[in-house]
Amino acid sequence: MSTNQALFERARRVIPGGVNSPVRAFRSVGGTPPFIARAQGPYFWDAEGVRYIDYIGSWGPMIVGHVHPEVLEAVQRVLVNGFSFGAPTEAEIEIAEEIAKLMPTMQQVRFVSSGTEATMSALRLARGFTNRSRIVKFEGCYHGHADSLLVKAGSGLLTFGNPTSAGVPADIAKHTTVLEYNNAAALEEAFGAFGDEIAAVIVEPVAGNMNLVRGNPEFLKTLRALCTKHGAVLIFDEVMCGFRVALGGAQALYGIEPDLTCLGKVIGGGMPAAAFGGRRDIMAHLAPEGGVYQAGTLSGNPIAVAAGLKTLELIQAPGFYERLSAQTARLTNGLAACARDARVPFSADAIGGMFGLYFNETVPASFADVSRSDIPRFNTFFHKMLDAGVYFAPSAYEAGFVSSAHDDAVIDATLAAARDAFAALAA
Repeated sequence: MSTNQALFERARRVIPGGVNSPVRAFRSVGGTPPFIARAQGPYFWDAEGVRYIDYIGSWGPMIVGHVHPEVLEAVQRVLVNGFSFGAPTEAEIEIAEEIAKLMPTMQQVRFVSSGTEATMSALRLARGFTNRSRIVKFEGCYHGHADSLLVKAGSGLLTFGNPTSAGVPADIAKHTTVLEYNNAAALEEAFGAFGDEIAAVIVEPVAGNMNLVRGNPEFLKTLRALCTKHGAVLIFDEVMCGFRVALGGAQALYGIEPDLTCLGKVIGGGMPAAAFGGRRDIMAHLAPEGGVYQAGTLSGNPIAVAAGLKTLELIQAPGFYERLSAQTARLTNGLAACARDARVPFSADAIGGMFGLYFNETVPASFADVSRSDIPRFNTFFHKMLDAGVYFAPSAYEAGFVSSAHDDAVIDATLAAARDAFAALAA
């Protein structure tokens, strides 16, 4: 038995499924997950000493690569002062000011410890602000595991949503309406039917949890206009795409101002940190100023704030996003060329430091489109790349991530492995 297999068996005795987040279990692709021992730059190493080129980057945070020396130094500098205080610190103000500078729609910011906390709290705040209950989300967009968000579409457009997880009461799910992503006509119909009931619409403007799917500009503009017209709160879930697709997030790319924004991943530099924020008049309803309660023992943790502040500083270096975008496009264009040479149906997309791989001839615009991909062929590709030392997301429904540490040599090594993998798929 290999070391990874032994660790997986040991983990399954004390951890449900052997993992602390489901996708890590490799259930979608099959096989035994490598247990990671250390990381550096664009690589990590498993418990058996095998090195992998890492294209998940802790699912997005490691935008400057693993263990960047300046981020490490920033963390080490604050560690000696204490791990957590449960009291205010000046650094919390500094990172809030930095985020507000980079994302001007976030006039005020409240820090939490996870993306789920951020989205859950933003929805509660929106409901408290509007005195309404209904929320709207989109098929394929994942916003964390809060009860009201683990909902899929009903049998018809205007039917109640259905829970996608055991333990979610139908009475909670009925307050969530699920629409098709990038479908402006469905938006118009939903707001026409119950616009005065909608507290908030939450959306990933660039989706990363049904693989990478870009929001259509007209869809997002329609969404902004309808929320304004009907007094609903527009929430951009930029936990994944915030500071990943552009310095000002997807909202800067599209030129659309949400009422509230949820952030995570990059703002913690790999440490557990997230935030939600937005219009001052909405944020004023949050305790202790208002009646919407939210609290967290480790919110604004000084170590996470130090890592996040330094990461936000590094990504503002001149040309950072131009180089990151170029390397990500070099990867996806190269993979598409390998697939064409092998005559394997395949497409790819990239925006900033995020990318998507699809075993389909066209880039998807919705969850239904992604579902039409050749999933078994993706699974075979995934394992051939893993065997060659390249770690892509272990699911055809997850986006990938490139860091500033992924230089030409790393991309070239990836493409060399991909040529062999696509050739084997075509055989």
